[in-house]
Amino acid sequence: MSDEHAPAIVWFRQDLRLDDNPALTEAARRGPIIGVFILDDDAPGRWRWGGASRWWLHHSLSSLEVALRARGVPLVLKRGPALTLLPELAQAHGARSVTWNRLYEPFAVQRDTAIKNALTKAGIRADSFAASLIAEPWVLKTQSGSPFQVFTPFWKALRAGVTPDRAHPTPQFDQSLSTPASEELADWGLQPHKPDWAGGLRKTWTPGEDGARTRLARFVDEIAQSYKDRRDIPGVEGVSRLSPHLHWGEISVRQVWKTVENAVGPAGEPFLRELAWREFAHHLLWQFPELHEKPFSEKFAAFPWREDQASLQLWREGRTGYPMVDAGMRQLWQTGWMHNRVRLVAASFLVKHLLISWRRGEDWFWDTLVDADLANNAMNWQWIAGSGADAAPYFRIFNPVLQGEKFDPDGDYVRRFIPELGKLPNEWLHKPWLAPAEILAKAGVDLGGNYPRPIVDHVEARQRALDALAQLSR
Repeated sequence: MSDEHAPAIVWFRQDLRLDDNPALTEAARRGPIIGVFILDDDAPGRWRWGGASRWWLHHSLSSLEVALRARGVPLVLKRGPALTLLPELAQAHGARSVTWNRLYEPFAVQRDTAIKNALTKAGIRADSFAASLIAEPWVLKTQSGSPFQVFTPFWKALRAGVTPDRAHPTPQFDQSLSTPASEELADWGLQPHKPDWAGGLRKTWTPGEDGARTRLARFVDEIAQSYKDRRDIPGVEGVSRLSPHLHWGEISVRQVWKTVENAVGPAGEPFLRELAWREFAHHLLWQFPELHEKPFSEKFAAFPWREDQASLQLWREGRTGYPMVDAGMRQLWQTGWMHNRVRLVAASFLVKHLLISWRRGEDWFWDTLVDADLANNAMNWQWIAGSGADAAPYFRIFNPVLQGEKFDPDGDYVRRFIPELGKLPNEWLHKPWLAPAEILAKAGVDLGGNYPRPIVDHVEARQRALDALAQLSR
């Protein structure tokens, strides 16, 4: 095959889109292209994608495959170690170059470096691009030249010093290739069966680039102006729900940033700050590649966590007896997502009321979230546990009753996910164990029957957590 007609391979990963995809744009500029996606469960080890992520991946890949096929571009699907398969594919198809967009997880950095070396050694050009962050993790630094470990100065530096690049439009393709052999997506078993637990996910989400655009448009048109005032109220549509689309790269963060900034002006600032929080997590993981495995604050390595499998299981199932916690855990199981305010309450309950390690929560969220992101998952769990960078103090312990009464005062959220409490008056909804017997009976609530009593007492659990902190300090 002459060099003029040799294809360029685009290695898709968490950039499952055509618009603003620099690796795709560059490959298309060089000539005919072959898209490749490799299901590589070897490189991440125990951090291979969980169940909810695999469900999303199936549908996102299906959407990408359709969009590429409409433009004459094949998408080759392969399972196995990318370090072996990608050079083999490049040589088998006579590719002169391979392009991809960067990832920042430690195992991805290690693997991608090895792949670039292998391709270069074989005489194949290998280029990687920035596509998933506003700024590369090695760009933003403090005045002393060290990485940021506190969010507010990071946010100020990002906001003042970095302007998102102009998005790349979907490229034009000059295709003259026969269709290469590919595995079948349906054979990968990414969707659950026996049992099929994904019914709620299907009702809630539309994976793919079109779904991402629709979600962004709805946020800008209906939600963004009131985001600051409504983002903490889980019973209303007050947030963007863009996190899984951003995680899978179905839309770029710079597209989201510029669209919100241009559409709503200063009212979009609180939302841009949340995008910066996401950015902060990725920068931290790149700078501290054990963030997902070890406490950022070394003293927390000796924290006296409890091994309590029974309580952990009740928390996972949304049967702690605290309605705000339970509603969040049931929303997570049903939809693959949990409102951010409720994530704080549910996570705090695990690490402080139950004294169960943040690692157990990190594991569960990794398996059940459609937006499971290693950097965000690790940083946020460590933040709530008090062991992370710029973390909430461990002694700040959310009262799940007060949190429910403050952020779900009318009970819309709790009633949606805990229908057995649906007839309780608002006065008792977030503390049903204190309701008079006649009120419970009238509402059809049987404590210890159709809804559990609290598995711990808040006052006692709070004191136990403070005692554990004091023990750590000693």
